[in-house]
Amino acid sequence: MKQKIIFLFACISFMGLNSFAQGRYKEYQISANGDTINAVLQDGTKTGKWVIHVDELRGEPGYEEEGMFKKGLKDGFWRKYNLQGDIIALEHYVYGTKDGLQQYFTYLGDLIREENWKGYNPDAPYDTVAIYGMDNNEIIDYKLVKAEPYAVKNGEWRYYEPGSGRLLRVEQWDHNNLVKPNSPKKEPVVASDGKKKEVEKTPEMLEWEKKNRKKKHALRDGRTGM
Repeated sequence: MKQKIIFLFACISFMGLNSFAQGRYKEYQISANGDTINAVLQDGTKTGKWVIHVDELRGEPGYEEEGMFKKGLKDGFWRKYNLQGDIIALEHYVYGTKDGLQQYFTYLGDLIREENWKGYNPDAPYDTVAIYGMDNNEIIDYKLVKAEPYAVKNGEWRYYEPGSGRLLRVEQWDHNNLVKPNSPKKEPVVASDGKKKEVEKTPEMLEWEKKNRKKKHALRDGRTGM
């Protein structure tokens, strides 16, 4: 008798929750463990926990990702898996844009890249951006720009060798500006007559200087969200 009462109570509870979900959501799904996922409010806004499946297309591998939507935008930590179930990315979002540390892995679980992003903050309508000199890495001024819903590369980006985990390269970004490292000082070349001789620049060196002489403006990229 007790078991029947418990079963009846469970059925009533499920029916009540189901009726609540039908009234609140325009559409939703129930996961294998009974959670409400992929819910869309009556006004079309995505909310709560989502599991998104993307099939392979035109040679691009498929994947699944899971995380939370808040007010229709990705929010908090999102995990991405390949279709075999191996985790390939751990990303963090604020107001639908990447923010903070993002990590990417091989299907064997080796960390291959770490990115740092600065996301949009609606509580700070303006942002201060540094202006760098043309031929050096020094900040010469600052400017105030209007903040909009986008993310910029900001902070260290690290690249690792799969398998060994050896650090291959480090990039430093400041609001989408790739901050080049200070060039090491070169010893002057001395000619046979004892006079200092300028080192002849290669075409590659000249091309690099030409490209980096121009000031790079902040770009709007990295915007994500469903």
